[in-house]
Amino acid sequence: MNNIKCECGHVNPEGTVLCEACGKPIEKNQHIDGNDTKKLLNMRYDGTARRSQTYNKSFIDKTWAFFSSVKVGVWLIVIALIASAIGTIYPQQQYIPTDAISRDPAVFYEDRYGIFGKIFYQLGLHNLYSSWWYMLLIALIGVSLVICSLDRFVPLYKALKRQKPKRHKTFISRQRFYSETDNVSDDEVEQLKTELQRQRYKISEDNGHILAEKGRFSRWGPYVNHIGLIIILIAALLRTTPLFYLDQYVWVREGEQVVIPGTDGEYFIENKKFILETYDENDERFKEAIKKQGEMIPSNFQTNAIIYKVKDDGVVGSTKELEKVKEDEIRLNHPLKFDGYTLYQAGYQLNEFTSMSFKLHKTDDPEEKAIDTFQIDLTNPKNEYKLDNGFVVKIDDYLPDYELYNGQPKSKTNYPRNPAFVFLVYPPNKDDVEISFAGIGRNIDATGENEYKLGITDFDVRNASGLTVRRDYTLPLFGLGALIFMIGVIQGMYWQHRRIWIHPNQNILLLAAHTNKNWFGLKKDIEKAIANTSVNNVRDQQELDK
Repeated sequence: MNNIKCECGHVNPEGTVLCEACGKPIEKNQHIDGNDTKKLLNMRYDGTARRSQTYNKSFIDKTWAFFSSVKVGVWLIVIALIASAIGTIYPQQQYIPTDAISRDPAVFYEDRYGIFGKIFYQLGLHNLYSSWWYMLLIALIGVSLVICSLDRFVPLYKALKRQKPKRHKTFISRQRFYSETDNVSDDEVEQLKTELQRQRYKISEDNGHILAEKGRFSRWGPYVNHIGLIIILIAALLRTTPLFYLDQYVWVREGEQVVIPGTDGEYFIENKKFILETYDENDERFKEAIKKQGEMIPSNFQTNAIIYKVKDDGVVGSTKELEKVKEDEIRLNHPLKFDGYTLYQAGYQLNEFTSMSFKLHKTDDPEEKAIDTFQIDLTNPKNEYKLDNGFVVKIDDYLPDYELYNGQPKSKTNYPRNPAFVFLVYPPNKDDVEISFAGIGRNIDATGENEYKLGITDFDVRNASGLTVRRDYTLPLFGLGALIFMIGVIQGMYWQHRRIWIHPNQNILLLAAHTNKNWFGLKKDIEKAIANTSVNNVRDQQELDK
């Protein structure tokens, strides 16, 4: 790297715009901050060298320079905002309604939203916020923030750390606020210093040269903002890992005990009872709403649940023993919390089938007298049922939640809400097999030549409760990031970095001032300080720069 030696003797790094010691402009580098075409000096980072503007040879240098650009960071944020907005056009996959025709995204989006929904699904926008390219975009924004901050923070820190009262005359005269006064007495200079100290300016001197400074900490506001944003982005990335964020859905039937998803089999939930309460249709307050809805409106639905934890007895291979952790009611806006997990009441299913009983009879028997009967456990159906009189009934296909979609039978969900079966009936001592389709309100002879027929004789139902299981360890990080961001906003918004230089030049006193914002307030400070002295008020040289 080529160092640049100033006439004051200080050696500056390559790319320095204003000498780090005296502030004299480095002639060949004035184009970097536009000082070659302007009267006033560009005081951004006090003219210190930035890495992105100094090195541009290797791949790392070019990558650093690319991400250090504020324009690149802004465009990355704009792209992320546009993508996020597109992702809200239709609900994401995890928010597909429980009453949808199918929770299969390939079916739901096209059925609900037509061709645009199909395109939405095929482009992968139904899982936008967890997609690899969206996470990459968030990561690139984080990289841009880090590099932008480092590229500017380091030179600014060096510049502010080396604040010296004695500055080159060119540096003083090319500040926005500037004045010259003849024959100022030492007493007036002392009075000026005293007034500035009274206004909480920190005074430093060097051989008659004075620097009055206050509010330097406000310069770090944008970088504090960046730290807060980086923490928020890290929290957003951590939400894609199950270690920090869990959002699962589980159905629990009355009397059933199931593993809570995402707990690695450590916790179980038992649905003791599901309760559904509706608004009274005779109540005048609700009559109109119920009539408009066309059905009863739930006022409350809740799950009386027990949470169990696997007991660790230290015996390898032993049967799992459960111990009760908590028993509570889960209602809307009243979740159940335990060991960092939260269970929310999210849905319900009434009268879900648990078992069905069938009878086998002759097709031409008008009384449909049963030859034999059998029962199917819909939560765990067998493949084959051997009847006492020699008949064998096999389940060729089981559709727990039957529907016709584009003329083809399929199951909307895996839950027995509208069960249907394709049966293979093997009569005793015969090689022929008969095919039957049976379900609620339907009994179809596939060939029209079946000698035997199957019919439903009875069924059992129970209610099912839909619960959302959530664990979120990223919320404290989001809160911390937001807090730090707001501290940076307040720090940079309500305070200003103000500097006033008093420069003796033979019989003339030069006074110059600079601030990063609120020039009106700085001028008022100067007017208070020079009151009752012969020091001329500063003039705004911004007009000279146009």
